[in-house]
Amino acid sequence: MTSAASENPRNRADALPKSWNPGDVEADTYERWVSAGYFTADATSDKPPYSIVLPPPNVTGSLHMGHALDHTLMDLLTRRKRMQGYEVLWLPGMDHAGIATQTVVEKQLAVDGKTKEDFGRELFIDKVWDWKRESGGQIQGQMRRLGDGVDWSRDRFTMDDGLSRAVNTIFKRLYDAGLIYRAERLVNWSPVLQTGISDLEVDHKEVDGELVSMRFGSLNDDEPHVIVATTRVETMLGDTAVAVHPDDERYQALIGTTVYHPITGRQIPIVADDYVDPEFGSGAVKITPAHDPNDFELGLRHGLPMPTIMDKTGKIADSGTEFDGMDRFEARLKIRERLEAEGRIVKRIHPYKHQVGHSERSGEPIEPRLSMQWWVKVEALAKAAGDAVRNGDVKIHPASQEPRWFDWVDNMHDWTISRQLWWGHRIPIWYGPEGEIVCVGPDEQAPEGWVQDPDVLDTWFSSGLWPFSTMGWPDATADLEKFYPTSVLVTGYDILFFWVARMMMFGMYVSEDGVLTAGKAADQRQVPFQDVFLHGLIRDEHGKKMSKSRGNGIDPLDWINEYGADATRFTLARGAQPGSDLSIGTSHVTASRSFVTKLFNATKFALMNGAQPGELPARDTLTDTDRWILDRLDEVRAEVDAAFDRYEFGKGCEALYHFAWDELCDWYLELAKVQFAESSERAASTRIVLGNVLDSVLRLLHPAMPFVTESLWQALTAGTAGDSLVIASWPQDSGVAADKVADRRIADLQKLVTEIRRFRSDQGLADKQKVAAKLIGIEAADLTGQLADVATLAKLTDAADDFAATASLEVRLTNGTVTVEIDTSGTVDLEAEARRLEKDLAAAQKELAGTTAKLGNQGFLAKAPEDVVAKITARKEIAESEVARIGVRLTEIAALAARK
Repeated sequence: MTSAASENPRNRADALPKSWNPGDVEADTYERWVSAGYFTADATSDKPPYSIVLPPPNVTGSLHMGHALDHTLMDLLTRRKRMQGYEVLWLPGMDHAGIATQTVVEKQLAVDGKTKEDFGRELFIDKVWDWKRESGGQIQGQMRRLGDGVDWSRDRFTMDDGLSRAVNTIFKRLYDAGLIYRAERLVNWSPVLQTGISDLEVDHKEVDGELVSMRFGSLNDDEPHVIVATTRVETMLGDTAVAVHPDDERYQALIGTTVYHPITGRQIPIVADDYVDPEFGSGAVKITPAHDPNDFELGLRHGLPMPTIMDKTGKIADSGTEFDGMDRFEARLKIRERLEAEGRIVKRIHPYKHQVGHSERSGEPIEPRLSMQWWVKVEALAKAAGDAVRNGDVKIHPASQEPRWFDWVDNMHDWTISRQLWWGHRIPIWYGPEGEIVCVGPDEQAPEGWVQDPDVLDTWFSSGLWPFSTMGWPDATADLEKFYPTSVLVTGYDILFFWVARMMMFGMYVSEDGVLTAGKAADQRQVPFQDVFLHGLIRDEHGKKMSKSRGNGIDPLDWINEYGADATRFTLARGAQPGSDLSIGTSHVTASRSFVTKLFNATKFALMNGAQPGELPARDTLTDTDRWILDRLDEVRAEVDAAFDRYEFGKGCEALYHFAWDELCDWYLELAKVQFAESSERAASTRIVLGNVLDSVLRLLHPAMPFVTESLWQALTAGTAGDSLVIASWPQDSGVAADKVADRRIADLQKLVTEIRRFRSDQGLADKQKVAAKLIGIEAADLTGQLADVATLAKLTDAADDFAATASLEVRLTNGTVTVEIDTSGTVDLEAEARRLEKDLAAAQKELAGTTAKLGNQGFLAKAPEDVVAKITARKEIAESEVARIGVRLTEIAALAARK
């Protein structure tokens, strides 16, 4: 401990403001960290590597609570590893978000009555780049507000030159290997966006529709006919069969025959297929292969025609009926009206609740549509991704998510990668004048006069390369050599299949050339990350999923502005457990803000009393109190390390919260006050102990609460321990065996003080009111050394010669029972206390009567659930105890009043 600091403790306390105002500190602190280069990774360092790539947010996006949770947990991991001596790379970037970005720019053009076609492809793309430069990336400023310790010097964008080269490289490699092909298949089609979209871009919503049962074939009951039901009447224009179950006895005679279609007038076959559920409806299903995924698969099995009867905008087209040109929903109504007029409607159920997929971006119901698209053949790629988890090369946390992973990758269908957009990575396929096709690599030129495919790649294609393309692949770079494979992927379990699986497939595929594994293990199929941590979804205080439609979403910037980044981050980290959703609300963040304030006030108190880290005195010269808090710090540090290593962030933060608040602030600081008032030698030791404990607590809390801990640590260490807590060392085990005697004594002290405080409250004494008392049996309980602590904390004074106890309490401790006798005469308004207790007694008696009556009601007991009966029984027992306790106290007060 420096002499200057010890001589002028208030100078160090004055380095802190009177109260903690996050808005005055956070922005400047963050920019100082960035300017100092604390977050910039060094690929030439000899420290062990630790790397995370940020799941790239959309360039159109802004920080929502899901992002805030993601970023908080990644920042916690990387800050801790940096303090543990690792060379840390947390690589940031953004996704070009093909559909979302193109939609934003098209809407801007629409304000002026323009469309992208008015400008043409090249000019439109220039406008998108202009928008990106001017308005994109809002989330980066928000990341700074949250305190993200990312390496901004390595910031990447999925459309920058390097990543575009990586996209073209892997496309050509997959194409040349026969793993990319073109085929007409069923896709999720957005009529508004006029493109296929991925499953992740489809929101499934429950809607009130209509289930219509209709009659195909003859209207004469004696002639062949079937009844089918559908919620999408308009798709019957594309029906090419009716299917029944092969074992359904009702339809045995019809299988292999044809039936009259009431709208198209065609005869369509009746086929037998196990897909049909004979128990649902009539057991007969109309088959529209070009507009339903299940029907498509059945159509392939039976070689059915697959006419597409809607155009790109969702209007009926090429059906050869009077409904051509109608919007699909108008056609639904008109076709049903015609069927009704012909007497073919057997039944209508309205409303009929069912799930309908909607385009996430444009909001309209998606249309399953047969379309010519580019696909990735995933069987071998998906098997490798599944085997990586089976073999333990990649560990999923929590392990309970592994079955979902296997269910997905083991049953993955080929992936459609083309999108009918202009903004994105254009597919590097060129067509010649005679129908020739060539895939052009990044360093190749297309033949003159050839035409490039108009489609772009699915955004997930480029983001699937993210862990290695951002580090310079396909070149062998220093970053790849040092930081790849990455250490952990942090993301929500809801995109486990869509993004994580694609990164696994691509990472293992491209590593076969050895570039990603140069200088590393001999295994040539390198995984892109070693751990996958899956956190849950953010929900509101009532457990409801946050959404704009519900109006229960929380903007993390609102919380940061009102409560500070530390309180926001700690709320999220404290609630995060592997795979579990977390419910948060105002009560949680206000509790976190109170914790920040508690920590601030505790540090300021410590500084005002001269606390500062330093070399600890010999253990045998320390008090039981000092040894106890040091031992508890060791235990908590080990608990926190174990929790964070298992990605149990909530458990680790909870341990820190209770140690800092309950043990350090509520007990040790109060006990330290007693020691500060004693001999200078004992006070000096306590100042060093308190300084060291606070130093470690601030280090342990820093990854979750970086701003307040940095400010407090700077004031506490006064520049003697380094430039910043960001690069300070992580606390280590002291290596000293725990003092079990000290632990037992302090535990007994806490129990004794707590019981005396409760006893005082029962006696009607004010919290700060001192009262004379005797403690009998303190020697036998081995608490002689704690007597002054007990007296101070319990507000007791020495008993005078004429002491006469008015009440007593027995407290059973580890080594014996301590009897506490107190004299409350002259300290309590007996009449007022009696009136208060009589009100409490009446309430307790009412509760006892009510619960007794319920438990005596046999009819109630026969019907009530066991847990309800148990709760009422517990209430009755508490009421009985309260009636007895208050009765005893009223008797004591009556006796005291009689003496007066």
